[in-house]
Amino acid sequence: MITRQQIVDWIKKLDTVYSEQKDFLSRLDSDIGDGDHGVNMARGFNAVASALDTAQPADIGAALKTVSTSLIKTVGGASGPLYGTFFLRCAAAFAGKQEIDLDAWTAALEKGVQGIEQLGKAQKGDKTMLDAWFPALDALKSASGSGIKEALEAAADAAEEGARATIPLQARKGRASYLGERSIGHQDPGATSTMLLLQTAAAILG
Repeated sequence: MITRQQIVDWIKKLDTVYSEQKDFLSRLDSDIGDGDHGVNMARGFNAVASALDTAQPADIGAALKTVSTSLIKTVGGASGPLYGTFFLRCAAAFAGKQEIDLDAWTAALEKGVQGIEQLGKAQKGDKTMLDAWFPALDALKSASGSGIKEALEAAADAAEEGARATIPLQARKGRASYLGERSIGHQDPGATSTMLLLQTAAAILG
């Protein structure tokens, strides 16, 4: 089972991860976007960590609702609303829960990914964060019945493969799409921040 405290620890660890990877993410974003994805993610999850300390959420749903609200308020560009929507959908699925099993985690992530898909109006192959989320979700579904650690690691590996697979793609959504064929040859920063999120989940929640 995954507990409320593990979820909080995961989110707070993301504050450290995005701070450490800030320059890397922004460098990826400078190739095909505004160049601020790393700064935005670091600022957003720093605000999230502070908000969690202040709110002391009583359950998993409340914790992730705090995450969503903080990200929407502090993360610029498309990433704030997209990640905010993801966490809000997950929060609704986990309302009142103190602990969750792998099936509940997978079902909630699917709702979160559907939220990203609906808001961003993107699909697989558009060179967005969904190119990491979709394979990660497929890996989780395939791992049903396995241990939580194994399933989360499989999802993280799939997200990494998905992020790397964006390199040869031409962007069809967001600012990167304005570059046309010039967007080919660059790894999508949103898919990369999703990869980091899922790798951290595997390390903390497993």
